[in-house]
Amino acid sequence: MFQDITVEELLEQQRKRELVLIDVRSSSEYNDFTIPGSVNIPLFNDAERAEIGTIYKQESVEAAKQRGLEIVSAKLPAFIKRFQEIDQRKAVFCWRGGMRSRTAATLLSLMGIRVYRITGGIRQYRSWVVETLRNFELKSQMVVIHGLTGAGKTAVLHKLAQKGFPVLDIEQLAGHRGSIFGHIGVKPNNQKTFEALLLQELLRFREAPFLVMEAESKRIGKVVMPEFLVEAKERGIQLFLDIPLEQRVRHIIEDYDPMSHKEECIEAFQRLRRRLHTPVAAQIGQHFLKDDFAEGVALLLEHYYDPRYEHAGEQYEAVPERISASDPDEAAEKIAGRLTALMSQRQANQA
Repeated sequence: MFQDITVEELLEQQRKRELVLIDVRSSSEYNDFTIPGSVNIPLFNDAERAEIGTIYKQESVEAAKQRGLEIVSAKLPAFIKRFQEIDQRKAVFCWRGGMRSRTAATLLSLMGIRVYRITGGIRQYRSWVVETLRNFELKSQMVVIHGLTGAGKTAVLHKLAQKGFPVLDIEQLAGHRGSIFGHIGVKPNNQKTFEALLLQELLRFREAPFLVMEAESKRIGKVVMPEFLVEAKERGIQLFLDIPLEQRVRHIIEDYDPMSHKEECIEAFQRLRRRLHTPVAAQIGQHFLKDDFAEGVALLLEHYYDPRYEHAGEQYEAVPERISASDPDEAAEKIAGRLTALMSQRQANQA
């Protein structure tokens, strides 16, 4: 018989990397929100789930169960095979830890496949995420990287992470780059997914003396950072990347790949062109239409993003320490040196 496991026990198993989490809900439910790292092996697809729900409402619980049994019976061999292909310990869950996960766990147990079932399902997991973030005590000092648009702040974060420094990549967690063009070429996450991913990272780095992040606004796309993180960011050590304009333009073209996303880029530009002087907006629009994106981006930086950033920078009380570099590689090396010195200083103070 299968064994029930609580969310707290699940998290302990996850830390030890001993469990594969399997979401047996439909694909649309899975795509909306799931436990990070889970795989989807649905007991019912979206159409089957809708059909069973209709029978439940219009006929009876027993009729819905009977139809569900018919559907599961037809797909049982393929369902079991997918679980057999996972050669690790497994835990299944559904919305409330009810019928679907119980059915899946029972069938798998009958076939000799040992699984856990997460009690309370993803609803209980979501409650845990909300409550933990509400009471989260962030002990790490934030090191906040500023820079004009295209300075390669995200690239610098990735290079620092590769060097082993604790990095909190908010844009990656949000699935959005934080600007009007920020959704292009990426898949935005909703608030539930963002919070689950964020909490996962915060717990991973809970004992780190500092965390490196980009100077994001509170809202990134459609998601919002928790207030404690916004406050920690404002209190943190502030660094400013000073990167040449030509490199910034090059980095934007490489990152956004406008030739592959031309319509999306033009559509995003239309949403901000009213904020520009008409002649400049017309000039940028013509460059984009002619695929001359480098010239268009350079004008957009000069006439919109750079002045906007300078105005926003005036709101900060502390003047960020300037890190001048020719490109993100050099910037990452300089910041790594700054972080190493910071860590040595903390260790000396604690000695």
